[in-house]
Amino acid sequence: MFQHPDYYQLDELLSDEEKLVRQTVRDFVDNEILPIIEHNAREGTFPLHLVKKMAEIGLFGITLPQEYGCAGMNYTCYGLAMQELERGDSGIRSFASVQSSLVMYPIYTYGSEEQKRKWLPKLAAGDAIGCFGLTEPDAGSNPASMTTNAKKVDGGFILNGAKMWITNGTLADVAVVWAKLDGVVRGFLVEKGMKGFTAPEMKGKHSLRASVTSELVFQDVFLPEENILPGVEGLRGPLSCLTQARYGIAWGVVGAAMACYDSSLNYAKSRIAFGKPIAGFQLIQDKLVWMLNEITKAQLLCWRLGKIKEQNTLRPQHVSLAKRNNCEMALTIARMSREIHGANGILDEYPVMRHAANLESVKTYEGTHEMHTLIIGQDITGIGAFAP
Repeated sequence: MFQHPDYYQLDELLSDEEKLVRQTVRDFVDNEILPIIEHNAREGTFPLHLVKKMAEIGLFGITLPQEYGCAGMNYTCYGLAMQELERGDSGIRSFASVQSSLVMYPIYTYGSEEQKRKWLPKLAAGDAIGCFGLTEPDAGSNPASMTTNAKKVDGGFILNGAKMWITNGTLADVAVVWAKLDGVVRGFLVEKGMKGFTAPEMKGKHSLRASVTSELVFQDVFLPEENILPGVEGLRGPLSCLTQARYGIAWGVVGAAMACYDSSLNYAKSRIAFGKPIAGFQLIQDKLVWMLNEITKAQLLCWRLGKIKEQNTLRPQHVSLAKRNNCEMALTIARMSREIHGANGILDEYPVMRHAANLESVKTYEGTHEMHTLIIGQDITGIGAFAP
């Protein structure tokens, strides 16, 4: 039975609603995700049947208004939900993050009322799946160098280009795609089945195996005029979406770290070596204390980040600090956890190797550790260290 670490009594800072959301998602993870996730990771398949079940407990667009079929909750609730989902698996949390922060958020924030009414209720109910197309084969950390482009024609636009590393892409009914129109980055809604649009799944992953990762290919795709997002121009649009997603990641990876710590603590108490539990040896205690120490700091970081966001005083650099710190922390804990489990740590009887492999990707996507370092470095020095 999972016991979440709360060494600094953080629960006292959470509202009843926030704790209820956490418990609801925790129960969902225990009952619906953990019994099947190792099989899906082994087979390299996404458990599609979970989508409607996630929708039923309000996981999609959790912070958006109820008038669009969403829960209308605060950002701490959203963070706690992502924490619990990633305790199950990073791939499942990635699905929910993309659906909420990278698809529903830009449609709500930058879309027309018609676009909101058409897509948000479907996405919230799990009747439609979305994806987000920004990264390209040759444009990752520098999205300004994207080559995907749209050309204005009578009645709409012609879209050409390709995107890569797209979570949910093959499954998606709608893709929020960022492309240059007359040299300016704009957002477009590309719908499944449009002529010239394909989304082949990328295979051969050693990480995020229970998640669908795809390419998006656009060959003279005609988009009606009403499929452009009217509310934003330039990189501010996609970067604001990434800030939303990075916020969820900062919380989510704490859940993965908690899962590894919990497994390590239980294993160390039960594994006997030299006549006593290995939890009684100094080197094992050092690892366990380091894990708890870092998880506690990350919990406090996330809680404060949530409150800053709810007060509308959050800056993207705040999120960069949490994403950078927490991803590094979680990956290190997963590796330490494998060490504590010894040879057993490579077996899927325990979650640690799966979390370690997943976190390799999570540390990289939505901005690498290095890019977030430079974002914060520029913020505190006033000097940009990015390549010219």
